[in-house]
Formats: sequence, C-alpha cells, structure tokens
Amino acid sequence: MIRAGLRPFLGVLIVAAVIGSAGCEASRVPPSDQPVFVGSSDSSSPSTPSVGASSAAPSVGVDQAVPSAGVPSSSAVASVPGAAPTGTRAPVVDHGPRTGDKVALTFDADMTDAMLGNLRAGRVTSYANLRILDLLERERVPATFFLTGKWVQRYPDVTRRIAGNPRFELANHTYGHAAFTDDCYDLPSKPVGELRGDVAKTFEVIKPYGGRQTRYFRFPGLCHDAAALEALAPLGVTVVDGDVVSGDPFATAWKPLVRAVVDHARPGSVVIMHVTEANAAMTDEALPHILAGLRERGLTPAPLSEVLGEA
Repeated sequence: MIRAGLRPFLGVLIVAAVIGSAGCEASRVPPSDQPVFVGSSDSSSPSTPSVGASSAAPSVGVDQAVPSAGVPSSSAVASVPGAAPTGTRAPVVDHGPRTGDKVALTFDADMTDAMLGNLRAGRVTSYANLRILDLLERERVPATFFLTGKWVQRYPDVTRRIAGNPRFELANHTYGHAAFTDDCYDLPSKPVGELRGDVAKTFEVIKPYGGRQTRYFRFPGLCHDAAALEALAPLGVTVVDGDVVSGDPFATAWKPLVRAVVDHARPGSVVIMHVTEANAAMTDEALPHILAGLRERGLTPAPLSEVLGEA
C-alpha cells in the first residue's frame, strides 16, 4: 500500500503510466529519521549484444507451470542475499542503515502484455536502455536490477549482459508487472492467490542466467498488503520498496530526476529508477549527473545487499 502523503506526487506518474500502458514505480518514503523498515506495518563498455526477441532464452516458457519452483532450500536461505526464513510473512525494507556512505541504485525492468504489444506493433523501439548499462559498466558502478520474467524472456542477451557483470545484482519484479492488491492505480491485476506462483516462476526464469542472484522482490507500483506479504511466506524473500523516487517514468526532462535523487539520497538510501527505455527516456541522460551529484555529497553506489548490510 502506498503511503497517503505521496499520492499527489504519484498521481502524475500513474496518469502517465496509463497513457503509456505500462505502469510505474513509486516509493513508500519513510520519515527521514526512520530506521530500517523491516516487517511491514501494512494491515491491508563491452560490445552491445542483440536485444531482439529471437535469441534462445533459458527454459521456462510463458505458459509453463512451475508448481514448486522458487522455493529456496535451507542452504539458499543461509547464503543468498535477501533470503528470509520461509513460513513467515515476508519482511519489507525501505532503506539500509543510516551510517557509512553507501547507497543502492536499483533499476526496474517492467514488461506488461501491453508493452509487448507496443513492441510487436512497432509503436515502441525498445524497453531496454543499453546506454544505462554502457555508463554503469564504463564507470564500474554497482547496481541492482529488478527484472520481470517477461522482460527477461524478451531480452535474453541483455539479461546475460547484466548477469555477467560481477557488480550487478539480479532481483525479482514479478512475471508480467501485475498488481496483487485492489486499488493499485491502473496496473493489470491478478488475484493474490496467484502471487506465489507468479514470483516463483520469475525466479525460475532468471535462475539459468547465473550471476549475483538474490531473493529480493519488488511489487509493481510498490502495492502490497498483509495478504500479499503472507502469500510470499513460502518463498523466503525480502520485499524491497525504496526511499528515493527518481520520477523517471515518462519524464520529459532530465534535470528534475537529478534533483529528485541527489537532494534526497542519504546513507543507506535505495534509489528507484527504470531501465525501460521507451517509458523512461530521460534516465540515461540524468544518470551521469546523478552519479556526479552523489560523489559531491560523499555517497558511493553499492550493491543492494551491501547497502542493506547483508554482504
């Protein structure tokens, strides 16, 4: 559930999201003096590979059932960043400890059926912003990517590129960017009873790519309630919201994104951005200035697991 104080700001983003048929992330921003929010209180560059859909992807098809996939073993719980004890409500994190100098840059890779339709019809060229990857690789900047299963299947070569970078972490953002609560703006919705299978399937889609895989999970729209968190209990995941909203979905200028991130980032912050080029066209232009601004403030990007104190 999104905190009421953000609704005026989020309304602008969601209206744009409806126009773009994709949806967008926003942040449950905690008060500035709030500690790490674990356990929700909600009661309700290298050469660029091809980005086409023709490359063979690791198995798990669009309609393939995954009855028990994604459920971690006891050894996975002990070793994978973000792994939480199974059988209890999934914990929720907004940010890491407010000490040190580390911040996490996270990039969501959304993909809905409407977005796939845009690609097929030629209305959109790409939802994979390779300029972001070029910059992060060139500057050796760590980042964490929250991937939808459908985005991975559409861009297997880009996923391999992400997984092949030891500074990048891979996390889960559902299979098709659907909402699992009522009143999650105008995102496509699914019954909460389907949440476990959806998230488990996405872990299975991502798993063959290797790299620095995690048990971190982000809800589309950051919409979740008690029922949704309970549904994730068997999967042993940590839900990651964030405390710094870039505002990059459907932005028409890059300077506001820089100010939104640099002015609000603090030690332990989790910054929400997007790698979906057509729906976040200004992110790659803003990113060099964001990195420079963070450096000026003495803040250093790090993998999410390090920012949350798990590495």
